[in-house]
Amino acid sequence: MSKFIGIRHEDKYVMERRAPLTPRHVERLIKTKKLDIVVQTSAKRVFSDQEFIDAGARISGNLDDCSIILGVKEMPVSFFEPEKTYVFFSHVIKGQSYNMPMLKKMMELGCNLIDYEKIVDEQGKRLIFFGRYAGLAGMINSLWSLGLRLKEYGYETPFLKITQAHYYTSLDEAKKVISEVGQEIAEKGLPAELGPVTIGFTGYGNVSQGAQDICGLLPVKEISPEKLLNLSQRALLPNNLLYKIIFKEEHLSAHNDGNDFDLHDYYAHPENYHSIFEQYIPHLTVLMNCMYWDARYPRIVTKDYLEKAFKEGRPKLTVIGDVTCDPDGSIEITHHGTEIEDPIFVYNPFTREPLMGHSGEGMLVMAVDILPSELPRDSSSGFADALVNFIKPIADCDFNEPFEDLDIPRAIKKALILHNGELTPDFKYLEEYVK
Repeated sequence: MSKFIGIRHEDKYVMERRAPLTPRHVERLIKTKKLDIVVQTSAKRVFSDQEFIDAGARISGNLDDCSIILGVKEMPVSFFEPEKTYVFFSHVIKGQSYNMPMLKKMMELGCNLIDYEKIVDEQGKRLIFFGRYAGLAGMINSLWSLGLRLKEYGYETPFLKITQAHYYTSLDEAKKVISEVGQEIAEKGLPAELGPVTIGFTGYGNVSQGAQDICGLLPVKEISPEKLLNLSQRALLPNNLLYKIIFKEEHLSAHNDGNDFDLHDYYAHPENYHSIFEQYIPHLTVLMNCMYWDARYPRIVTKDYLEKAFKEGRPKLTVIGDVTCDPDGSIEITHHGTEIEDPIFVYNPFTREPLMGHSGEGMLVMAVDILPSELPRDSSSGFADALVNFIKPIADCDFNEPFEDLDIPRAIKKALILHNGELTPDFKYLEEYVK
């Protein structure tokens, strides 16, 4: 079978406009690595068909000739063909039930599956990711949401000059607008009744760093979680300054037996820990949730907590930017990820129902599921910068060889979930979920 490499048209979401490789990277692979690249035609992709043609690629309505197919999001069950190699975010490693039919079909067809999420270095650090751009877009959207919600409360603020991330032609344009908003806040201040305005970040990885980059365009001062607890008691706080707080694992959870927090033990035995985050929530204006979470870990914002908080009056917390976006996850009121076209909702803590938009009683949540696609050109370029050097080794690999004999970079081999339709050793645990 020829080693044509295909770039798939993304169809899971209407507003998914990213590509795993940009025309610039495609041109480099064609000219320097002598690879044949076929790009499936797309009217909505941020890079036009003509840009790929100019880069030397062939445009086609299908990828039938391709033995290796690159995508971004999950692919329909009907798309897969026997014995081909697929590289994309499969979202199966947690045993996600909604993607088990896809995984099962790939197994039946003898496919190879490489998942970007599992391409890591020897320390387990991800090498290829969109996470920073999720944080960037998530923070832009959350500041836009804050402006809308504060207006609902009767406050006109400079945040109203910010719009949703995908309306900007580039990240630079968005940063320029937010910098101007920051300058206005520094010069004129915010309504005194809102102070102190505080923005909390859970996590400190790529997603959080991206969100913090945008926050840093505003006049902010970083304080510790401990100082946050007493911040509102301080007199004469300036109204032209915002406060930024980064929450690490030890601020989120405590050992059930009262033992000192131990990070290694927390990750090894999360069932021995409970959430202590509720002590900080009353002091936050915006919560940016940027951390990894799965069902083994305690939640940080629960439905029960919010019901109790709203019974005592409207809380200080105005917006939750749930960049992590786990349905019924660390932010329990995130019932599902939202779409770019309908990105925010207000959760009513008494009816326990969401209402799309920024009006109504309750907590406003921004939970867009594909945030990097709101900055499609920038995020695709950053992603491809990391991916491009792996394409030639993947193309050269003979996947018919036994798994232990595959001549492929270790980082890619560790990300190979399926080899000729069989779960590889590190992913045998998925057999139970497929059943």
